[in-house]
Amino acid sequence: MSNNVSGTEGYAEEAGALIRQWRGISFADHHAPVLHLLPTVPSRVLDVGAGVGTDAAALAAMGHTVLAVEPVDELRSAASDQHRSSRVEWIDDSLPDLTIVRSRQETFDLVMLTAVWMHLDHEQRCRAMPRVSGLLRDGGRLIMSLRHGPVPEGRRMFDVCAQETIGLARASGLETVLQLSVPSVQPGNRRVGVSWTRLAFEKRIAHR
Repeated sequence: MSNNVSGTEGYAEEAGALIRQWRGISFADHHAPVLHLLPTVPSRVLDVGAGVGTDAAALAAMGHTVLAVEPVDELRSAASDQHRSSRVEWIDDSLPDLTIVRSRQETFDLVMLTAVWMHLDHEQRCRAMPRVSGLLRDGGRLIMSLRHGPVPEGRRMFDVCAQETIGLARASGLETVLQLSVPSVQPGNRRVGVSWTRLAFEKRIAHR
């Protein structure tokens, strides 16, 4: 599917190097700012843009069941080969619409959008947020990251501000529970000035 998905440009071509690079980043280091927000009981998790599967595997090891979504064929294939777990299901789908995921009519306790949102343009972000919110159970959480800094050659990325994202989330029934600026965990990215905003939201419980 990757050839048809805007935002995946450059990833298939560089898959081998990216797989080696990303496998060197631990889940605990990468997500240290948000670990306290993860479910403490076995839960249903949607990992959008799951890449090489490090996060999906770690969440499964915690006892969660994970639907891992990755549109780049080369990354998804490598991840499913590396991380064989009955608690992880891999599918080929993508934002902004998540057509296949939504067709399953499931809801989730946690949605992870790690290093994904910057690949969507403004119109796509406006379309994606209510769709993501619609996949969360009442009280469920969305954890995401926004990238800031120079765009690697051949990639499609946009500099997205936290306030826009918070506004879209609020309009989709999500309340902000975390906003934090952090440096990149990758030394090479830190050297060129890449930083991240970590955001977390909770879906308001509908009053009956």
